[in-house]
Amino acid sequence: MASIDAALSSAACSSVTPAAAVPAVHSPAPAPAPRIRRNSTSIQSVTTKAKKGPFTCSESDIEDIGSFASTSRKKSREDDTLLHRFRSKRGLFVTDITRTEWCEKQMEFSLFSEEWKNHEAKPDLAFVYGGGSRKSKAMRAGIDRHAQLEREVLESMEVNVSSREDIMALKLVNFINGVNQLLFEGLTRELPIISFDFAQGIWIVGKIDEIWMSNAKNDHNPVLVEIKTRYRDTVPAESQKRNGRIQLMCYKYLWDNLVAHADHDFPSKQLFDYFELNPRRFLCKDLQTACVDSGISASRLSDLVVCYQNTCKMLSPASDKLVLRYESQRDQSVLEEEEFMYDDGWIKNEIRSCVEFWTGQREASYVDEEEEWKCGFCDFVSQCPAYTDDSESTETISEDDDSSEG
Repeated sequence: MASIDAALSSAACSSVTPAAAVPAVHSPAPAPAPRIRRNSTSIQSVTTKAKKGPFTCSESDIEDIGSFASTSRKKSREDDTLLHRFRSKRGLFVTDITRTEWCEKQMEFSLFSEEWKNHEAKPDLAFVYGGGSRKSKAMRAGIDRHAQLEREVLESMEVNVSSREDIMALKLVNFINGVNQLLFEGLTRELPIISFDFAQGIWIVGKIDEIWMSNAKNDHNPVLVEIKTRYRDTVPAESQKRNGRIQLMCYKYLWDNLVAHADHDFPSKQLFDYFELNPRRFLCKDLQTACVDSGISASRLSDLVVCYQNTCKMLSPASDKLVLRYESQRDQSVLEEEEFMYDDGWIKNEIRSCVEFWTGQREASYVDEEEEWKCGFCDFVSQCPAYTDDSESTETISEDDDSSEG
């Protein structure tokens, strides 16, 4: 799971073709397409350098937003929830939702395990959750493949950041630039998305592996694609496919939320309040330069949020057709590509169920009896009260990289 642009960014910059500059993004095609910029940052400390591929917006980047903030308010019951304790000022990741669906108890163990490991460090900066070392080889291969796919369409540029406002700005610029690339060139990858779920009242963040525009004349709905790499050349188990479908449906749900609320009730105030951001803060020098070079008219964070909103106004809802692709880590061959249709009612129910767990409305549940084979791949099995070593599995699993950020 580790993996983890210039559009009409405001009324004044509604049709720009950016020239070469700081956060440049290019298409590998030889045709003289407009040069788009997309920045990336792999933020690992307060003054870290962002690797640009879009400002490498990984899950940890959004987490880092919280590392700059501190509060002294009186502790409330809400403070005891998993959502507040581990995702305060960060938002819930799409991969939090998929990992919760996989096994809520494993998700719970993972959160507290990593908190314990990092109690002497800053959890906001060091936080990584998951099953542990047995997945590291698959994860590394997956990260390398996603980086390769990213480099095919994006060119990175480093910038220095100095505040949580800058970190959020990196995400917004990457989104604006990625959307511009999508509209001009028909394809973009590793697109960060930050969206407010009005139904649940929470922020959800993620990164979409690939988006392309249909060649059909009257079809303007972007197609969302999730790419999973497989350690072994086997077709994934049904439960893994279900998990991947949930991830993709979440992305469409977030995308459509942005589009639906861009015109009249875009939640900018909620964005500033939840992530504890100062909308009047000036962007750092590197980011201001990147915005100018990308054709984005913004010097403060509030300006950039307006550009983000105006970019969303240009978009159509995502296609109901979603694409889940499984590749071999050995040779990048396609093992299986599944096209399936979006189910709005089903994914809303999945998100609602997940939020119930994260907000403490109910205790963590265990895997169903028919999926107890998952326990054989869990690093916390010895601590789990539901596990019995006499359970036998007839299903096999091949590790996915689970490298999508968010």
